[in-house]
Order: sequence, then structure tokens, then C-alpha cells
Amino acid sequence: MVTRTLLTYLLFCGINTLVNADSEETASHKGAIQEPVMKTDSIKIDGKAIDYQVTAATMNIERGDASAEVFYVAYERKKVSEISNRPIMFAFNGGPGSSSVWLHIGMLGPKYLKLPGDGTTAPSPPVGVQDNPHSLLDACDIVFVDPVSTGYSRADDEKKKSSFHGLDADIESCGEFIRRWITEHERWASPKFLLGESYGGVRAAGLSKFLQSRHGMSLNGIVLLSAVLDFATLRATSGMDHSHSVFLPTYATVAHHHGKIKGNRDIILANAKAFAFDEYAAALIQGSELPKKRQTEIAEKLEQYSGIPTETWIRHRLRINPSLFRAELLRAENKTLGRFDARVAWQKPDPNSDYPQYDPSYSLALGAFSTALKDYLGREIGYKLEEPYEILTGKVHPWKWGGENRIVNVSDRLATAMRDNPHLRVLVMSGYADLATPPESMGHSLRHMPNLPKSLRKNISTVYYDAGHMFYLNAPDLKKSRQDLLNFIEPE
Repeated sequence: MVTRTLLTYLLFCGINTLVNADSEETASHKGAIQEPVMKTDSIKIDGKAIDYQVTAATMNIERGDASAEVFYVAYERKKVSEISNRPIMFAFNGGPGSSSVWLHIGMLGPKYLKLPGDGTTAPSPPVGVQDNPHSLLDACDIVFVDPVSTGYSRADDEKKKSSFHGLDADIESCGEFIRRWITEHERWASPKFLLGESYGGVRAAGLSKFLQSRHGMSLNGIVLLSAVLDFATLRATSGMDHSHSVFLPTYATVAHHHGKIKGNRDIILANAKAFAFDEYAAALIQGSELPKKRQTEIAEKLEQYSGIPTETWIRHRLRINPSLFRAELLRAENKTLGRFDARVAWQKPDPNSDYPQYDPSYSLALGAFSTALKDYLGREIGYKLEEPYEILTGKVHPWKWGGENRIVNVSDRLATAMRDNPHLRVLVMSGYADLATPPESMGHSLRHMPNLPKSLRKNISTVYYDAGHMFYLNAPDLKKSRQDLLNFIEPE
């Protein structure tokens, strides 16, 4: 059974639709394991032919008395003269409960699913993959990892799967996979990078410290894509209002996109951010002692930066969460905004609902990615299993968050890793239309990162994109992201 508290966490972490986590499954997974499949192929990137080998396989890892088969797809460039100079990147999505499908065929791999237009329109099914000219395979090898219970990864004993489902358990098991893969492929001398999207940012930050302290593996860089480090930046509770300041700049960019605010977007964004963390934050701190006149003044400014009427802000005590914003901004047009990408706006099932009943940006992507990935793995690579590939599942829950009554915040782990490895660099990639993990969530966390020497803050860089959580579904953003990643992996 999913509790109210757990459901709240799931919504913040990126799972909108849950499957039944209590359904009956076979007690053992060992009979479903397939032998590794390897295939050679070639792709043209930046005008050059890149020959590569793709490997789809599982690796058995152990944690205590539990073991699991972790599924992965690895892409390694062929004809490399000195493999020790060749960077390697481990990529994973978030959830918790998500496979790596989104990064795999949406952004980084040599094959990708190209959505029509700017990524806000659902494609006509069925959808397949095509060569990805924006892949990073010319610059680094890539391993896409599915954490236990996602994709084709499964615990060998279903009764012990919870040994892998939790903040620290996930970091430890993924860290063991990375250590094993690096060792078996003789890549200890290679430059090493992690890329985590959404909750994958929590995993990457945790791994940066774990790999270093447990295995002596110093990383060259980690990429935090549409990520979160501190869950308090996403969830307002009584007496903790700073998440409202975090979301306001994104309300401004989304309202501008839909024509509810006029003017230069960058100027509007800068002004909204300044207001959010100054006047607005000060007003929220006053709580019930905020004078009525001042409340009205703040509400009027909030209308200017959000497109939401002053009266609505006053009615909600100057506190409008992202769900209410998604339902209210285009109420006159009877449309609901997407959570993962607020550029997407579809018709409301119930015009009178005060909250969005679904996420259209998730709906347009799920079926397309699921179909394309399963077709690619089975028909093109030749890796076939009878059991389902878990794209996004609730079977990882209940997730052990790592302490009673504690809001997850892993920014201290990242700070420790950077302190102990002063050459570790961090790239933050954020989308202006992301109402799941807005850019200022990371901005706030980085500004308040404990124990990080001032001299190391130059190792952190941030880049922005026009679209949302999966900004790479927008073709111009995908092109830009490739160049940003190349600059990060191969700095001048």
C-alpha cells in the first residue's frame, strides 16, 4: 500500500503513474537471464564515421545475502589507439523506479527517438529509433545502467529485492556495478564521468563520495541533469516556505512561453529571481503577521511574474504550488500544463478541477519511448526476454530514504567529494520549463552547499535550455546539450 507521505515523495521524484507494487511475481529471476549480446555498428557524428560495439548484458552483484542481475547497455568505440585516454560515462535516470531509457534513446546513445516539432507533440505510433547525430559516442564510451527492479534488472530472489531499494542501498549497488565494470574492462586509467537525470542526480552525488571513499575511484566529472539534491527545495511544509521562491522563476518563464507575460524572457527571469529570494521570501517568512496591505502589494507583483491573478494569490496566502499553477495558468483555455515540460498544454478532462488530473508531457513520451526501446533491444540488438522491460515502475517501493523524519539532502556528499578531489568538476543542466525539478532547486542547493571551499566553486558550471525536464526532446536543446557536454568532457 502506498502511504500519503510516500506518494508525495514519488511525485516529487518523478513517478506520476504507479504500477501495483504488491503484485505476485516469481520467487526467482535466475531462469530469465539471457547471455550477453554484442553487435558492431557504425554511425556518422560531426561528419565522421564512428565504428562501435554495443553490448547488452547483465552483471550479477551482491549486497549482503541478496544478489541481483543488473542490466546494462554499453557502447564502446572501436579502433581506439589508447584506451586509457578514452573517457567513459555511466548514465542513469531517476525515479526512483526509472530505467535509463530516456537518456539512452532520447539523448546520449547512437540511436534516438526523434519527436516531431519541438517535442511538445505526441508522435503517431508506432515509433522507432534512428541514428543520433548528437550522440556523445565520438567523445566517450557510454554505459546505460538500469538499477535493480527497473528495465531488465531484477533481484535473484524477489523476497530480497528490498535490499537494493533505498537511498544508500541504491548508491552502494550502483557503485559496485561501476567498480566491477571498470575492473573487468580494464578502464581504471580512463577519465570517468557520471550523468544522472532527476533522482539520478541524487544517485550521482552520492556515488561521487561513495566511489571515492570506498573504492578509491576519483571521478573527473559528474553531470546533474534536471536534478535535485535537496528535497526541501521541492516540497513546502508548514514553516518551510523556500520552495515557493524556488518555483517562482520557472512560473515566470512558463507564463512568458504561453504569452501570459510580455517582454524579454531573460530580463523577466532575472527580475523574478531577484524578487523571489528577496521581497517574496521576506513576506513568506512573516506568515500571519504580514500586513494586509503588504500582502496585496506582493500578490500584485506575483501576478506580474506568474500570470496568475492577484486574487488567486491572495486566496492561497501567496503560496501556489506547481500543481495548482499547472491547473490555473491556462484555465480560461481549459488546458492543463505538463509537469515535466510546461510548454505542453492539453485539454482538461474536468474543466472545474482545481488541480491537474494528469501530466500531458509524460503522456506524450511514455508510449513512444517504451515501444521504441523494446523494438530496438529486441529486433536491432537481439536481446530478448519474455518478461517486461520496466520503463518506470513502482516496484522499488517502499523506498528507504535513509532515516526517520529526515528530508533527503545529498549536497553535503557532493561537497565532500569535491573537497577530497579538487579536480572533480560538476555540470548542472536545467530546463526553463521544468516544473518537476526547476532550475532554482539546484541553484538554491549549490548556494547553500556546506563544507565546500570557496576556491572549488569555480568547478561548478550551469547551463540552461528552453524546454523542460527532458529538454533533449526539443531538437535545438539536444544540439546545444551535445556541445555543452563536449566542452565539459574535453575542456580546453
